[in-house]
Amino acid sequence: MAIIRWQNRNPLSDIVSNFFDSDYHEFFGKRACDPSANIIEKPEGFELEIAAPGLKKEDFKIDLDNAVLTISTEMEDAKKEEGKNYTRKEFYYGSFSRSFTLPKSVNTDKIKAEYTNGILKIDLPKRDEAKLETKKEIKIS
Repeated sequence: MAIIRWQNRNPLSDIVSNFFDSDYHEFFGKRACDPSANIIEKPEGFELEIAAPGLKKEDFKIDLDNAVLTISTEMEDAKKEEGKNYTRKEFYYGSFSRSFTLPKSVNTDKIKAEYTNGILKIDLPKRDEAKLETKKEIKIS
């Protein structure tokens, strides 16, 4: 079984996480965290799902550097509303970056991504030689 490893590329986040002994923190009543990810292994490859509702596919940037797949985005809610006298208006600015080290069994030339209903799905097909069934029962004689 191959393993896809997550890498946190934000050293400040590591310091804060270690200091508070938690991965997620409340900041001014808002929860600051990276989007959740699911990794599903199938015989033909892996499927990586990132929960990121409210975005558009154009908001994402996906890079592959050697065997490290990085998904990132920067979001800004900068709607101009003229003529309104706000008592309270909450702005939203945010970004995230998630990096995953891919196993050697992934065919990086055939990676595909799609964004539907708030879920970014990235198809990570295995190389043909990695698809061969490697599990078998050994009889004891």
